[in-house]
Amino acid sequence: MNTNIKISLDKRRQKKDSSYPIILRLTHFRKTTSISLGHSVQKEFWDDKNEKIKRAFKGTNSVSKLNNQFLKEKARAVDIIDALNEKEELDHLSIVQLKSKIVKITSYESFFVYGKMLVDEMKAADRFGNANTYYAVIKVLEKFTNGNDLKFNEINYDFLNKFERWHYSRGNSVNSLSTYMRTIKAIINVAIRSDVLSKDAYPFTNYKIRTAPTEKRALDITSLKSIMLLDLEESDNLFHYRNYFLASYMLYGISYMDLAFLTTENIIDNRIKFQRKKTAKPYDIGITEHLGKILSFYLKDKSSSDFIFPIIKRDTFELQYKDVLWARKRYNKGLKEIAIKCKINQRLTSYVSRHSFATQAMLQDVPLQAISAMLGHNRLSTTQIYLKTLPNEILDNYNRDLVDI
Repeated sequence: MNTNIKISLDKRRQKKDSSYPIILRLTHFRKTTSISLGHSVQKEFWDDKNEKIKRAFKGTNSVSKLNNQFLKEKARAVDIIDALNEKEELDHLSIVQLKSKIVKITSYESFFVYGKMLVDEMKAADRFGNANTYYAVIKVLEKFTNGNDLKFNEINYDFLNKFERWHYSRGNSVNSLSTYMRTIKAIINVAIRSDVLSKDAYPFTNYKIRTAPTEKRALDITSLKSIMLLDLEESDNLFHYRNYFLASYMLYGISYMDLAFLTTENIIDNRIKFQRKKTAKPYDIGITEHLGKILSFYLKDKSSSDFIFPIIKRDTFELQYKDVLWARKRYNKGLKEIAIKCKINQRLTSYVSRHSFATQAMLQDVPLQAISAMLGHNRLSTTQIYLKTLPNEILDNYNRDLVDI
């Protein structure tokens, strides 16, 4: 069996009285999570080998009674795991699903507790992007509920409409609400698939998530050339930001996150080979002459495992992810300066290189299916979102062809 459970002290979360929570440490297919047992104790009073509180502990009327309570909780969890194993269901469950079966989360339990559990699982799986998105919506909902808990059964059609009105009353946009609503919907869908929530409790049956058209993001070829030809000193941060933008464009509109994590090991036989972090889709892109010149500048004196671009500074993946988020903020500020220098009127951000690549590919008559594959989309409809706004001059040319008869 690839699953085990033990009573443990959670030494990552020290309380103000220097005690640590006592938990059930659940391990399932090498992933680990915790289930709170509602008590805490200082390190010196915990017997890790025997999984119990030491007799010298004075924080309870009966140490043995408390230890027996922990053993009962562990035994109950083991019984659930064994029963799932006998029914040959255990190996098909994620650790989130298994935990939900053990803690018996129901439709009347906390949406916040469940959402934070998903956040912890995502962080454990190095899915920090999704974890941050889920955590952000939980914090917003906590503000909306004035710090009160939010039960699953309270999230209904009326609740969603009240949250929408509150969101707009604070001067926020349609698309930011859309992001929050899609995240709430995603958490509820996970809860339903994990048998935490009944399908009948689904609140989005009659609620429609709306979006507003976004501003034009793709650059025309003249603007792209002006960025490429911009004269910058190597000591200027804008020199690097310009290179990142062009490298992203030349690598099928690679995201800033994926660009930052490229290492010299990703260069094989004059090609860049990597997996996109968001979708795990593999890429294999030939290095063109222009891209080669940019890469050669950054590859000087690099070892086989070094990052190509000087964006990430720290060692652990979580800290590296934070490095990229902070660097991206500075990068976007730098792109605004580049837009001014190049007399580009539209807003220049890290996403513009991706949209520009898609639009230029379309204008060069690259088939839609090929563009979709290059962008790493699973559906053509997603690609069409990138291409929904054609440059006005192109539409004018089409119109002239139609009326010039």
